[in-house]
Amino acid sequence: MLFKYFKHFALTAAAVGLIATSVESANVKLPSLGDSSSGIISLQQEHELGRAWLRAYRSRINEYNDPLLSDYLEQLIYKLASYSELEDRRLELITINNPSMNAFAVPGGVIGIHTGLFLYAKTEHQLSSVLAHELAHLSQRHFARRIDAQRKNSIVSLAGMLASLVLAATVGGDAGLAGLTATQAASKQSSLRYSRQNEQEADRLGLQTMAEAGMDPRAMSSMFEEMLKMSRYGSRPPEFLLTHPLTENRVADAKNRISQLPPKQYLDNLEFHLMRVRALIAIDNNASVSLNRFQHELKGNTLNREAARYGVALSYEVLGNHVEAEKSIDVLLKKSPNRLTYQMADIDIDRAQGRFDIAIRKTKRLLKYSSDSYPLRMSLAETYLKSNQYPESEQVLDTLAFSHPNNPEVWFQLAEIRGLAGNISGVHKARAQYFILNGVFDRARDQLGYARKLLIHDFKQTAIIDQQLRDLIEFEKKMENL
Repeated sequence: MLFKYFKHFALTAAAVGLIATSVESANVKLPSLGDSSSGIISLQQEHELGRAWLRAYRSRINEYNDPLLSDYLEQLIYKLASYSELEDRRLELITINNPSMNAFAVPGGVIGIHTGLFLYAKTEHQLSSVLAHELAHLSQRHFARRIDAQRKNSIVSLAGMLASLVLAATVGGDAGLAGLTATQAASKQSSLRYSRQNEQEADRLGLQTMAEAGMDPRAMSSMFEEMLKMSRYGSRPPEFLLTHPLTENRVADAKNRISQLPPKQYLDNLEFHLMRVRALIAIDNNASVSLNRFQHELKGNTLNREAARYGVALSYEVLGNHVEAEKSIDVLLKKSPNRLTYQMADIDIDRAQGRFDIAIRKTKRLLKYSSDSYPLRMSLAETYLKSNQYPESEQVLDTLAFSHPNNPEVWFQLAEIRGLAGNISGVHKARAQYFILNGVFDRARDQLGYARKLLIHDFKQTAIIDQQLRDLIEFEKKMENL
């Protein structure tokens, strides 16, 4: 039943693309995969297809929202992309809190990362090896090539990708494997696995991207070894290997290419270890467990002692022990007073203790030097919210909605704060955008209808809403006719 649903969606996604999330425009794009003589689908069609896929994926899983972690991953991905052969760099990241080792790339620039990847990547270079590999699949348009080569089966393949990734993200690897098996049984020719040639090409280009971006290419080999070790001794292979089969030949080929590169020293990045701490805390989902983990690391072996202390501070903060949290953060700030990650932890502690004026002052000072910082602006909006300064919080979130129109979390928070501020029509408009981004179009239509009733005397706003409603109705008709 689940597979049938995703197959139906994939057929829809192939015909219907991105609904614009801007309040000013909600035009439905209608990409076509073309006929058998038209050749490979265009980059724009691929982009629209990917965004339609993303909406379906978000409607089935819980996206993990951590502004600091998301910002770090986005910056790393864009750094790597700038040295890759990727032509269309309109990328979008989605993070899932799941302990499995997995990352994936969907046509059109959608990149998904499980927090579990941080359980296995020990350095930023190793993490980059996985991301560079995914970017290579996108740059070479391996999925689009398969669509062109197997046009009749391509939609089943896309549906299978959606089904198996949803299962893997929500209930674990065994169900993900079952989803893959069901997909392959439905259409062996549309297997989710990349071909050996595709994988070797992605390895080669990924290594090249890493070298040019200043990352250690040897990290790809060490990640391969880690995956093979998990496959040999674990009860099942890592999620990543279900769609990226790893052979001894691939490992040998990667090692051979790496051996031909000139030797070079590479620095470790502390920020990776700090973000790894945040990912591990999310996976633990138990502050006491996390505190024990990082205290044990401080007493014994740890990848990074400074990061372990940061983990202790965050764990204490979640447990409500502000005194101990502050002690740990103060130690870190004395060592690195200008590190934003520590400064934001300090602000979080101020906010948790009700020192709102101090938290606001500190955040605004940092924004003078990093005015576009997504984590800082989200933090400021939260502080205003906690201090009952709703109009100020709404103003910050309005600017975020303009600069990050495809971020569902921004629209969700904006809807909440508009409700507290008494802007009821604004609540419905923000909720509509949130539901559009999450592929829940019937609820988006309802919210737009509620907003229209409240704005009946505002000609400009009702005209905008009417256009959005027409677009949504047209979208739903297209679904019914497929």
